[in-house]
Amino acid sequence: MPAPLQFPFAEPPAPGTTLEVAPGVRWLRMALPFALDHINLWLLDDELDGVPGYTIIDCGLSNDATRANWDRIFAAHLGGRPVHRLIVTHYHPDHAGNAGWLVEKFGCELWMTQGEYLTAHAVMDNAAGYSPESSIALFKANGLDSSHDEGLAKRGHFYRMAVLPLPSQYRRILDAESLTVGGREWKVIVGFGHAPEHASLYCAGLGVCISGDMLLPKISTNVSVWSVDPNGDPLGQFLDSIRAYLDLPADTLILPSHGLPFRGAHERVAALEKHHADRLAELEQAIASAKSPLAAFDVLEVLFRRKLDTHQTTFAIGEAIAHLHYLLYAGRATRKVGADRVVRYAPAT
Repeated sequence: MPAPLQFPFAEPPAPGTTLEVAPGVRWLRMALPFALDHINLWLLDDELDGVPGYTIIDCGLSNDATRANWDRIFAAHLGGRPVHRLIVTHYHPDHAGNAGWLVEKFGCELWMTQGEYLTAHAVMDNAAGYSPESSIALFKANGLDSSHDEGLAKRGHFYRMAVLPLPSQYRRILDAESLTVGGREWKVIVGFGHAPEHASLYCAGLGVCISGDMLLPKISTNVSVWSVDPNGDPLGQFLDSIRAYLDLPADTLILPSHGLPFRGAHERVAALEKHHADRLAELEQAIASAKSPLAAFDVLEVLFRRKLDTHQTTFAIGEAIAHLHYLLYAGRATRKVGADRVVRYAPAT
């Protein structure tokens, strides 16, 4: 039986406060209006041209409450020092929502991978198949029924509501690149499956890894097929990507975007691999036991044991498609499009 994870910090910092988790690395938390009700953000000591300041890692959802909380942090903890740069791990609203505001407020640089930066702009502009209409068409093609039509209509363009426009310029970061922050080297670890080009950051000198959403202590991050890449295999990409954390020392302190900081990355990778293997086996059995082929919407109860609202259902159906695609590409299922233009899956022949 794998060793349990170790959680060196029993409680998160209170709103408007920070907690030092390693020399020059401060943890702060912002609220989210979802079932997953918080995001962890990070404030790193830094220096630019001899001027002491800070680097921020991720920035929370765009709303007045989050920005007011940031202002409290700035007043209480920055000591008048500037923010030199903002590093955004990936384009999702809770991570990139206030990037434009912070860059304008401090005149700092925005650092992101190219895949995340360009995707943020594409989603904001309804470009390249990222529109709400394209997403709904994908869900419908995978069996979503009309019971969610009203909820989908009320959502509108969620990204535009949750993210301020990003700056028109950025500094690109690359996989395996070393960034110097506060005199310490941080290695970029790019991962796939959850987002196009998610960046985690590892500092060997501190024994710390800011894992973003790629390695969470209690839940598996969402891994979905999206309308821009309707035949993608994000689950395969995710499972390949998390093996990079096996290369970290076993006692590395993992700083996740959700949940508490923990030690036990190797054990967590093994648990995630088992979790998805178990779900895939259950899904394969459900397909084999069904009297007729099943759409992604038909198997939500196999993968998710709780009642889902419309917001959760959109993520769940994307994740169901991802698991079905994994089985398909592994030769463990087949698929066909019915006369109703819905994609359904059957046992491998």
